[in-house]
Amino acid sequence: MIPAADAWGPFAPGLPEAERRAQLRALRALSKVYAGPRAAALCQLLAQAETDTAALEPASRALHHLEPLDWRRILSSFANLSASA
Repeated sequence: MIPAADAWGPFAPGLPEAERRAQLRALRALSKVYAGPRAAALCQLLAQAETDTAALEPASRALHHLEPLDWRRILSSFANLSASA
C-alpha cells in the first residue's frame, strides 16, 4: 500500500486513468532526463504502471530508492510541471 504522504501525482487514488497515464509518462521522462541509467528500474515500473496499477506501489518504492539529488530534481520538476498545467 502506498503511504498517504506518497499519494501524489500518478500515485494519488481516484485519479482518472487518462490523467494517471499522462502523469506516469511525464514522471518517466523526467526520471530519464535527470537520473538516466540510475532510474532504469523506475522507468520500467512507470511504463508498466500505465497498464497495470499493481506496479504503482513498486514504482513509488523505486522512486524513493533513487539518489537524493536525483529524487529532488525529479520531484521538483514534476511539481513545477503539474502546477503550470
